[in-house]
Amino acid sequence: MKWFSPADVARVAVFAALIAVLGLVPGVSLFGGLVPVTAQTLGVMLAGLILGSRRGALAVLVLLALVAVGLPLLAGGRGGLGVFTQPSAGFLIGWLPGAFVTGWIAERGGRSPSMVRLLVACLVGGIGVIYLCGIPVYAIFGDLTLGGAALFTLTFVPGDLAKAVLASWIARGVQRAYPGAIPTVHKRPRSGEEG
Repeated sequence: MKWFSPADVARVAVFAALIAVLGLVPGVSLFGGLVPVTAQTLGVMLAGLILGSRRGALAVLVLLALVAVGLPLLAGGRGGLGVFTQPSAGFLIGWLPGAFVTGWIAERGGRSPSMVRLLVACLVGGIGVIYLCGIPVYAIFGDLTLGGAALFTLTFVPGDLAKAVLASWIARGVQRAYPGAIPTVHKRPRSGEEG
């Protein structure tokens, strides 16, 4: 297993801080919902797109660990273990695989993944995976059926789609400005193929 370089550690710390800073934007509860709409999922998408799967997930893990020990880094100044027993807990935990999947898809686009690939990465990882983790937990804590919880999360979709487009656009700009900054996965040639 390859260890993280000091530069990787610095990037992970910067993105954990970015996600925390996006928590300064107050969360908004739509239609009396128990789960607020926050800007922090934008940071989760950016972590996956720019840092890649492993580093992006690690940045989210660092943030969640800091939240668990009590730092008020979530929207609305929330922090502590109690946030993991609330209706939004599944969405928070979903940030981890969400950042990983977003990065995994983006990494396979080579040195300069297309805007479409970046957007698909955000839609699948930054929205789909997070919803898959969040909806069942929301259903349990909100005393709803899965269908009812899924129906309620439709209120998040327009904002999350806008965040996915914005994250893709920002990541594409970073690629153009710093081509070597975004990790890629190089395909190994199969036996009998030229490398």
